[in-house]
Amino acid sequence: KDFSLSNEKDAHVGGSDENSERGNWSSKGDYLLSMVGYAVGLGNVWRFPYLTYQNGGGAFLIPYTLMLALAGLPLFFMECSLGQFASLGPISVWRILPLFQGVGITMVIISTFVAIYYNVIIAYALYYLFASFQKVLPWSDCFSWADEFCSKTRLVSDCNATLDGEIIHANYSFITSNNLTCMNGTMNYKPVQFPSEQYWNKVALQRSSGLNETGHIVWYLALCLLLSWMIVGAALFKGIKSSGKVVYFTALFPYVILLILLVRGATLEGALDGIEYYIGRQSNITKLMEAEVWKDAATQIFYSLSVAWGGLVALSSYNKFHNNCYSDAILVCVTNCVTSVFAGFAIFSILGHMAFVSERPVSEVVDSGFDLAFVAYPEALSKLPVSPLWSFLFFFMLLLLGLDSQFATIETLTTTIQDIYPEVMKKLRMPVTLGVCISLFLLGLTCVTQAGIYWVNLIDHFCAGWGILIAAVLEIIGIIYIYGGNRFIEDIEMMIGKKGRLFWLWWRMCWFFITPVLLMAILIWSLVTFSPPSYGSVPYPAWGTAVGWCMIIFCVIWIPILAILKIIKAEGNLVQRIVSCCRPTANWGPYLECHRGERYSHVVDLKKEKEHEIPTVSGFVY
Repeated sequence: KDFSLSNEKDAHVGGSDENSERGNWSSKGDYLLSMVGYAVGLGNVWRFPYLTYQNGGGAFLIPYTLMLALAGLPLFFMECSLGQFASLGPISVWRILPLFQGVGITMVIISTFVAIYYNVIIAYALYYLFASFQKVLPWSDCFSWADEFCSKTRLVSDCNATLDGEIIHANYSFITSNNLTCMNGTMNYKPVQFPSEQYWNKVALQRSSGLNETGHIVWYLALCLLLSWMIVGAALFKGIKSSGKVVYFTALFPYVILLILLVRGATLEGALDGIEYYIGRQSNITKLMEAEVWKDAATQIFYSLSVAWGGLVALSSYNKFHNNCYSDAILVCVTNCVTSVFAGFAIFSILGHMAFVSERPVSEVVDSGFDLAFVAYPEALSKLPVSPLWSFLFFFMLLLLGLDSQFATIETLTTTIQDIYPEVMKKLRMPVTLGVCISLFLLGLTCVTQAGIYWVNLIDHFCAGWGILIAAVLEIIGIIYIYGGNRFIEDIEMMIGKKGRLFWLWWRMCWFFITPVLLMAILIWSLVTFSPPSYGSVPYPAWGTAVGWCMIIFCVIWIPILAILKIIKAEGNLVQRIVSCCRPTANWGPYLECHRGERYSHVVDLKKEKEHEIPTVSGFVY
């Protein structure tokens, strides 16, 4: 054995760490803020407010809160407990149930795909951040890059009017030349695009006509992508020891900016109209009778909390064994949901002002996703006094929200590598982290071509959807029904102390029945209502949809492959092999011997794991 390699000081491990091999968080605050940063992301700002408005306003908070309690929190608590108990990442933790180790691989591969395109979105935010350093925002008017369809206001094409006692229909030029007045509700408008929309498509993206037209790499987006990966690499060069300090800024400062935007928005004319549409008197309680509303609430909770991505397991694996993961899970989940509601007020107050200034109803200026973050909201900010300042603050907030989610995603990948090659990571943590960042940067260059936005949308449509749902369903079935829900509860009690039956009643109801049923319902609904991907009005070619299917198949195919390999390598007849693969491995249990107690006194010492584990052909540890 190379003792010089094993004794090399790992920056990931501190002198006071309980686990001297893997390391621990320097403080509880590092962990909690990393978890909040991971859970609170771009979707809290650009998706939740729109969903609330679309699904009945304030009434939407009822299914949203119920889905948090029934689906989000039980899964969140399960994953935090799982990672903390074993002190292992999302692949190695499946020593708990070797047959399902492919679920962990699926989580890591999906996280890899997401890391590629998520940093591209951060690059967009960086580009707009730099573009805000101008006296006049470049998307505030129709400048040289605009075409004839660009206009700051809606242009009336024709309408009805009264002439000599008769109602006539005429073009607007005739109406104005004869000093007539259009009748309310009869005006038709010319198809125009606002400056922010044309700037997004023509300047920022240089968007091509579709996925078939790749075009060239947009050099300034490529540089912004490189910068975003440099920031991520710098924050993670010492693993959790460095990222745990960076999140004190990246996780907390967005709240300061949200508060500033809310205070500014609340002082503007029309702000109240926007908030009324968001969560006020425009709320529609009858919307709760529609199944789509409940599906949207469950889906938003599921994706917003970042469950089944592997990140929660990875981050929690660095906790001390007796950390109270129960209170942590509740605190992070509640913080995430309150942030979503709070962000909605900041967004809708300024969109309400935009509607007031442009003399349009709020419903015509509201949007979600890219169109909210890079079209509607920048358009609204451009109408404010000192607009570059508000634009800078908004895109700086998006940058920070994206970065701390990205930190956790990359930490998931490096944790996986550490579990497989612990000795290598002790000596080469920084080069490995750098190599991961460089590789993902190169893979992301496709997403900063002129067709890049189509690729970003395609990966998001397929990989961040069904694959995660499939992994979540198998995760809860495997742990609760095969490993044993009561057995898992006993594991948790080894960490947080003995609890009464009443304490576990709710969690048992969710884990054994409610949560898996809800997840299955969402998965089936998503499959039944599947529609081919499109970006706005641009459909994808057949080969593009096929690539999307290939990506999702590549993500989930490891689940049956690993299961088959495990069964083949096991001993006995088919039934005996399956049964043995459904039992925890000999080295499953708390990582440190001092925490195993009588229940896990039989556990093989993890330091000798290579004598008891066989690596697969893909290199993943059994």
